[in-house]
Amino acid sequence: MIDQEKIKQGVRILLEGLGEDVTREGLLETPDRIARMYEEIFGGMQEHSEEYLKKTFHVKNNDMVIEKDITFYSTCEHHMLPFYGKVHIAYIPDGKVVGLSKLARTVEVYAKRLQLQEQMTSQIAEALMKHLKPKGVLVMTEAEHMCMTMRGIKKPGSKTVTIVKCGIFEEDKELVDQFFQMIH
Repeated sequence: MIDQEKIKQGVRILLEGLGEDVTREGLLETPDRIARMYEEIFGGMQEHSEEYLKKTFHVKNNDMVIEKDITFYSTCEHHMLPFYGKVHIAYIPDGKVVGLSKLARTVEVYAKRLQLQEQMTSQIAEALMKHLKPKGVLVMTEAEHMCMTMRGIKKPGSKTVTIVKCGIFEEDKELVDQFFQMIH
C-alpha cells in the first residue's frame, strides 16, 4: 500500500535538500500533489495481471493474435525518471483467447511500477504464458528513456528495444518473421 504521508515527508525533505523554501506559496501543496500523483502512476504495485487474464473465450482457430502499439508510461527504478513507448504482443492461442483490452491492462499492471524495461517485457510475457497457457508468446517493447534524454548522455530520440520469446516463438523463425512483418 502506498503511504502518502511518507511520500509527503520525503518530498519536503527533497525540496529542502534542493535549497527550496517549502513554505513558499508555489510549493505549499507540492508534497500532497506528488503523493496523489505517485498513487496514480505507481498503481500497478497493488494490481495483479491475473485479475485481467482470468476471463477467456474458447476459440477453434489457433492463429496468431497480435495487439500492437500499446502505449505505456513507466518509471525507471534507477533514476526515477519516466520511460515511455509502445508494447507489441503476439500469442498463439491453445483453444482460448482473452479480450484485447486485457492485454493493454496487463501492460499497465507492470508499467505502473518502478521498473526496468527488460524486466517489464519479461513480466508481461511470463504473465501471458502463465494465465493464458498459449502455445507461445512474443513481447516487444520500444521505449525512450528520460534518463538518457534529459540527463547523462543527453540523446533524445534514442530508443531501447527489448524482446522476449516464449514457447513456439523460441523455435519457429517463420512465426517471428511474420510478427515483425505485421507490426511494421
